[in-house]
Amino acid sequence: MRSAVAGEPIAISVGDDRIEADLHVPERAIGLVIFAHGSGSSRFSGRNRAVAEFLQANGFATLLLDLLTRAEERVDVHTREYRFDIDLLGRRVVLASDWTAGREELRRLPIGYFGASTGAAAALIAAAERAAITRAVVSRGGRPDLAGRALPLVQAPTLLIVGGADEPVIELNRDAMRQMAAPVQLEIVPGATHLFEEPGTLEQVMQLAAEWFHRHVEAD
Repeated sequence: MRSAVAGEPIAISVGDDRIEADLHVPERAIGLVIFAHGSGSSRFSGRNRAVAEFLQANGFATLLLDLLTRAEERVDVHTREYRFDIDLLGRRVVLASDWTAGREELRRLPIGYFGASTGAAAALIAAAERAAITRAVVSRGGRPDLAGRALPLVQAPTLLIVGGADEPVIELNRDAMRQMAAPVQLEIVPGATHLFEEPGTLEQVMQLAAEWFHRHVEAD
């Protein structure tokens, strides 16, 4: 495995404001994975950062995003009006994807998305809108059904990882699968609940995600 370089704080313009992100680029990176967190979370999510560090050790660059501006976050903590605005979140992931084209060390890298909870829907929207540059999508405990009209437009191979004890979300993922034309696979982690807090379950997510991205994203 490879060692990741220190993280670089990033600001990405969104209209008159900006969203913040953390970028890690290992030496001789083989691909870029863009992370979209779930509702009420941020780029500091311990679970997503653990997955990102595992992917960095496997040679992937990672970009962990805050999908809301600081001003939006201050409002959302009280009203929750932005965290379920899936179209807005999807646009932010698209903007972040476009931003990578301006970075010399990133523009050559094939792109994958890792989305958690509602962030999975945002990642799938971006995958549909940027189909030409998207190699793969991985969802952890996601709500892909919230991507709605974007689902049939996704072309990238998609892996849906759901906890075995998260039964309502399993069914929502199966509903989303039926709407997708892209190659899609459902992996159920036995005994895991929605947040994969049970011992060993997040490690299974890491391994499944790394294998999927190696198979579909890794540069030729």
